[in-house]
Amino acid sequence: MHLSRSSARRWQIAGVAAVAVALTGVGLGVASADENSAPTVNCPAVAGELGAVPARAQAEIERNLALLNTQIAEANKRLVTSKGEGGPNFIQNAILGPLKDKRVATINRMATAIGRSAAKPNLNVDALAACGLNQNGGGVAAPEPTKVQAAPADSQAGGGAAPTVSCPAVAGALGTVPAQARAEIERNLALLNTQIAEANKRLVTSQGEGGPNFIQNAILGPLKDKRVAAINRMATAIGRTAAKPNLNVDALATCGLNQNGGGAAAPEPTAVPAAPGNGAGGNAAGGNGAAPTVNCPQVSGLPSIPVQARDEVARNLELLNTQIAEANNRLASTIGQGGPNFIQNAILGPLADKRTATLNRIETAIGRNAAKPEGLERFAPCSLNN
Repeated sequence: MHLSRSSARRWQIAGVAAVAVALTGVGLGVASADENSAPTVNCPAVAGELGAVPARAQAEIERNLALLNTQIAEANKRLVTSKGEGGPNFIQNAILGPLKDKRVATINRMATAIGRSAAKPNLNVDALAACGLNQNGGGVAAPEPTKVQAAPADSQAGGGAAPTVSCPAVAGALGTVPAQARAEIERNLALLNTQIAEANKRLVTSQGEGGPNFIQNAILGPLKDKRVAAINRMATAIGRTAAKPNLNVDALATCGLNQNGGGAAAPEPTAVPAAPGNGAGGNAAGGNGAAPTVNCPQVSGLPSIPVQARDEVARNLELLNTQIAEANNRLASTIGQGGPNFIQNAILGPLADKRTATLNRIETAIGRNAAKPEGLERFAPCSLNN
């Protein structure tokens, strides 16, 4: 087949145009690869700033260094998948800002881990956490090493060793312990030892945490509160059957620190000798600390009691005896408690109210079938046999 000269000319023009378009496309593709590649994050190296890593912190440091690498990889992936999204501050607000927050938390964990058993490193956390960008797909910085060399064993003691609490001895300040209080005293002395052990453990596990007042506010302060409660319980237990010891509770409850792991004080004894075995009547448990008893007047001068009222009157007279026994029991179990008006307000006053009601019931029972007696309330108030 023969083509006309004009047709051949048209084919030549079309071919040149196609080649031009193809070459233009290749050029655009190359330009796109250079100018539109996603940036990558560029973060400061952290491992070299940590200093000597104690053996006890090695595993935690390596885990967190690996986490820094993971965080960078995730940020780089987000830069690729979100390319073209958001406004001019999108990368800073959605990627670099959150990455910095994660790195701050990770770097702080590493500093705390080291500080538990050595001097806590003084890091510029803000500078180490902040990352920039390698534009147009620039090279990614070398990842953090995920293996670190542990410091020599002899470099982990000294200034970074955890302190221990130093508390005053309590057992020797209690004086003679009545036999009735012995078990409770021994339980609370053992509790004081447990509280000290828990505080020492907290000092180890929290080393390097918090500000300058952390130990006082988080450990020594709560320990004092617990000791105050335990010491007060012991004083009350003794006071129920002997003279209540006059303790300087605030001084006995306050603990200090043995710095750099100094030796802990000897623990409280958890077995105490009981007072001589004369019981509540002996010198140790008796005297000023023996419980008083109530002294109530006998109900006298009742008229002849009708047959119909005898059972009710007998029941109420017996109830008067029960009320006295309950008051005496309360006096024994609360000795040493309350202020100067405790017995009157908590025992004698309520006893008089109960007796008044009971005596009124006796008057009413008799009055249903005979002349009602008046004035039995005079037998209601009771005093003490000291």
